[in-house]
Amino acid sequence: MKKDDRDFLFHLLETPSPTGFEMPGQQVWADWIKPYAQDVTCDSYGSTWASFPGKSKRIIMLEAHADEIGYMVKHIDDRGFLRIDRVGGSDAATARGRRLTILGDRGKISGIIGNTAIHLRRDEAGTEKSPAVHDLWVDVGASNPSEVAALGIRVGHPAVYQDGPMELSHRRLISRALDNRIGGYIIAQVMKRIAEGKKKPAFSLICLNAVQEEIGGHGAMMATYRLRPDLCICLDVTHATDTPGLDPAKHGSVKLGGGPTLTHGTANHPKVVQRLIDTAAAKKLPIQHEASSRFTGTDTDKIFHTRDGVPSA
Repeated sequence: MKKDDRDFLFHLLETPSPTGFEMPGQQVWADWIKPYAQDVTCDSYGSTWASFPGKSKRIIMLEAHADEIGYMVKHIDDRGFLRIDRVGGSDAATARGRRLTILGDRGKISGIIGNTAIHLRRDEAGTEKSPAVHDLWVDVGASNPSEVAALGIRVGHPAVYQDGPMELSHRRLISRALDNRIGGYIIAQVMKRIAEGKKKPAFSLICLNAVQEEIGGHGAMMATYRLRPDLCICLDVTHATDTPGLDPAKHGSVKLGGGPTLTHGTANHPKVVQRLIDTAAAKKLPIQHEASSRFTGTDTDKIFHTRDGVPSA
């Protein structure tokens, strides 16, 4: 990976952009893709897209989502502890003892999710249960609500984990918000390569980085209605199931490093999926397959039935 590309990806990953508060990350994305696009546009809720003209006015849209899961301040108690609620699919079971960045009125404030010692939280039978989100509390170093207010924190401010990007053995990348900054990074790279290729594509291209996927795909739905694409390819992350404790009979078989997955069923149009399979075969690219019997859990679920339907995968 070239240094400029790596810096772009890491900048995206390091920029907090929880659902409903995506603009900092969207600005990073827009600034990077602007030199390669004909124009870059943002709608009223923050979904951002870049356009590149083709020989035809028919539009192929590449889509990813810009938001990430996190938390939101729901209550500040008399001792200055923040009580929080989930934004998207944050897992309270993995939250205790982790550092947070609260995005307050005076900038970023650090805090830590409290963790009662194990021998104090067991019940009489010696067992313990996973916490609910309302059991969690955040310490920002304040002793009362006035001290919290002095930090610029109030009810309604969002927060994200302080888990930035890190490489493992120069082969793996871990980070907060890979879901789905990696998708936004990839669609931006596609536009960059087309622009640098100096060859006008057969169809016009729109790369959409949508907001609010983690709470229902609202941003993708609004933007797709406006943009009227003729076809959409949606990029998002999925679950690697080659780790301990997962049953492929229940979750399917997806190997980390085994290549991208294609999802079959529901919103995924069979002809679009087959075209992707054929293209991967022609380019000798490894792919994996997933089954979607009811819904995909991605923005595809909102895009495909917008207006009179958008063939999607």
